[in-house]
Amino acid sequence: MTGRIVSIHIATAAEAPTKPVREAHAVAGRGLEGDRYCIETGTYSRKAGPDRELTLIEEEALAALGRDHNVTLSGDEARRNLVTRGVALNHLVGREFLIGEVRARGIRLCEPCDHLAKLTGKNVVAGLVHRSGLRAQVLTSGMIRVGDPVQGGSEPSEAVSEDLLSGGH
Repeated sequence: MTGRIVSIHIATAAEAPTKPVREAHAVAGRGLEGDRYCIETGTYSRKAGPDRELTLIEEEALAALGRDHNVTLSGDEARRNLVTRGVALNHLVGREFLIGEVRARGIRLCEPCDHLAKLTGKNVVAGLVHRSGLRAQVLTSGMIRVGDPVQGGSEPSEAVSEDLLSGGH
């Protein structure tokens, strides 16, 4: 399975607007340099665990939200770090994959929440259930650039449980 990075987004603080960048340095065990979760200023930074290091959402899911629910949500508004095209992110839960030169592991689905709806002022929850992206752990440091391939999805090293597939914060 191979897709591409369409856009990269970083917010420097909780609830701050995300800003698009052409490239970002992924730091193993931390996230994208300068992003709210890497510098521990995100809304949910107090919760332990690697599932806030990197978030991804499919461009196709954003298009489906508009088509099926008449809600337009841009990559910036989605508040995910990476917008992808051509890769089924749900299939990466519990699997390792590459984003350009960076190795990552899918931790769990990134389900929509009322916080996202509040920040965007849009009714996004129903239209993004089970297609709001992926929470991932950064396993190796390196640069991620717009246009980089997203590939892999090696077999999980342990069974994927319902916990991994469930959303929530």
